[in-house]
Amino acid sequence: MQLTARGDLSDYLIAPDPGAARLTRAVEGVDHAGQRTTIRVVEERPLTIFLNAQEIVTAMTIGDYPQYLALGFLRNQGMLAEGEAVLGVEYDEELETVVVRTDGQTSYEEKLKKKTRTSGCAVGTVFGDMMEGLEGVRLPEVEVKTSDLYALAAQINRTPSLYLEAGAIHGTVLCQGARPLVYMEDVGRHNAVDKIAGWMLSEGVSAGNKTLYTTGRLTSEMVIKTAMMGIPVLASRSGFTAWGVEIAQAVGLTLIGRMRGRRFVCLAGEERLLRDADPDSVAEEDGKHRRKSAEG
Repeated sequence: MQLTARGDLSDYLIAPDPGAARLTRAVEGVDHAGQRTTIRVVEERPLTIFLNAQEIVTAMTIGDYPQYLALGFLRNQGMLAEGEAVLGVEYDEELETVVVRTDGQTSYEEKLKKKTRTSGCAVGTVFGDMMEGLEGVRLPEVEVKTSDLYALAAQINRTPSLYLEAGAIHGTVLCQGARPLVYMEDVGRHNAVDKIAGWMLSEGVSAGNKTLYTTGRLTSEMVIKTAMMGIPVLASRSGFTAWGVEIAQAVGLTLIGRMRGRRFVCLAGEERLLRDADPDSVAEEDGKHRRKSAEG
C-alpha cells in the first residue's frame, strides 16, 4: 500500500504545517555520490516555562504552539491542580519564554529536585513523584473498534507533515472514533503530547471518549501522560517497554502498538477491542513507504 500524502485536512481541527518557515531551514551537504545537495532540516529552539514567578524547565522544541506546550507540560506534571484557574498564558518570542499565571501560589522547589531523565527523545524529563498522581486512576472502559484503528492509521500516515518534509520529528494525534482531531509534532514525543494536553485544557475538551495516536515508542512516560490526561486508548506504529505495559494494565489503558498495515499488537485492554473489521481487507504496507517510527 502506497502511503502517498493527501491534501485533504478537513477532518483536523489542527493539522501539521510542514511549510511553515520557522520550523525548518535549508542546509547544504554532500550525498552518497559526492554530489552537493540541499535538504530541509528541523529547527530546535529553547523554550523556558515559568509558572507565575517561578522558572520550571527549559525544553527544546520546534517552536510552534508554545502556549499549549507550557500549559500541557504543567498539567501533565501535576503542577496545575484540577480546577485551578489559569489567569493568562504569556509568550515572549524574543526571550523564548512562556509564563503561565494562575490564581494560586507556586512553590515547587522540592518537586524540581526530583527530576528524572526519561527515555524520550530530546532529553525529556518527568518529575520523581509523578507516579503519585496515578494512585487511584482508573480510566473509563471504552470499546475500541478495529475499523476505527485501521481508518486512523491510514489517514494519519498519509497526512502531509513535518516528518515527511524533513524527518527527525515525532507526531502525536488526538482522535475520536475514526476521526483525527489535533495533530502535533515536535523533536520529542513528550512535547507533542504536552501540546495536545495544553490544547485540551485551553479548549475544555473532554478526554473520556478519545484515542491518542503516536509515532513514537510506548514508554512509561507516554503511558503516564496519557493516563494523567484521562485518555483511555493509546496506539502507536512503534513498540512497547515493559514498564509502559505494566502501568497501562494497572490503570485500565488500552495499549496498542506495532500498527503497520493490517497488523497490530494489543498488550493491555484486549477485552475492550471490538473486531469489526476483517484484517484481510486491509492492505499491507509496502516497506518502502513505512515511516521511520515503524522501525523503532
